[in-house]
Amino acid sequence: MSSLPIGQLKATDLWGAYNNVTFAIRQAILKIATATLVQVVSCTNDGGVSPVGFVSVQLLVNQQNAAAVGIEEGQLVDLPYVRIQGGANAVILDPQPGDIGIAVFASRDISTVVATKKQANPATFRAYDFSDGLYVGGVLNGVPTQYVQFASGGITVVSQNQITLQAPTVAVQGNLTVSGTTDGIDDGTFAGISVETHVHSGVQSGGSDTGPPV
Repeated sequence: MSSLPIGQLKATDLWGAYNNVTFAIRQAILKIATATLVQVVSCTNDGGVSPVGFVSVQLLVNQQNAAAVGIEEGQLVDLPYVRIQGGANAVILDPQPGDIGIAVFASRDISTVVATKKQANPATFRAYDFSDGLYVGGVLNGVPTQYVQFASGGITVVSQNQITLQAPTVAVQGNLTVSGTTDGIDDGTFAGISVETHVHSGVQSGGSDTGPPV
C-alpha cells in the first residue's frame, strides 16, 4: 500500500453511494468562507475626519494541499472596515498596517451595495466568497501607548502628544486638578471672577486699583 497521503479522502468514503455523497458535501463545505484572521497591509484613511474607508489585508491562515504542504494565501483588497458610528457621531480609529484582526465574509455578493450604499440585488451568484469580506476589528495585537482606559478606579485618557477638546462650551463637573502649566488660556472665569482682568480689594486707600495679573 502506498504511503503517500491522499488528502481528506478516507477509505470509507469509497464504500457506497451514501459515503460518496457525504464526501462530496464535505468537500463543498470546505470551500465556504466564514471568518478568518488577517493582517492589515494598508488603509485608505489615517485618522482624519472622513467617511469610513477600506483596508487591504493579508490572509494569515494558509491552505494545505493533499500532501499537507502549506500554501500561502494572497491579499484581499478594499474590504470595508467597521467604525463605531451613529449618524454624524463617531469614534475615529482607523486600522493601521500591521494590525491583526478578523475578516468575515457575507453570504451573498455585496459589491453593488458597497458601491452605491443602497439596497440592491447581488451582482453575481457567488456566496460565502473571499471577495465579499468585511474587516471587523483587531485581535492578538500588542500593548497600546495611546488609549482610553475604563477600569474600576475610573477612566484614564493617555496621549503621546496632546488632547484637544473642541466645543463652544466645555463643562467640567466636580473638582479639577491640573498638574503642570496651563498655557494658551486668553481668559478664564472662576466663580464669576476673570483671571485676566480681575482687581483686588483691601489695598491701600486711594483711587487706583491693582494692575493686571503678572
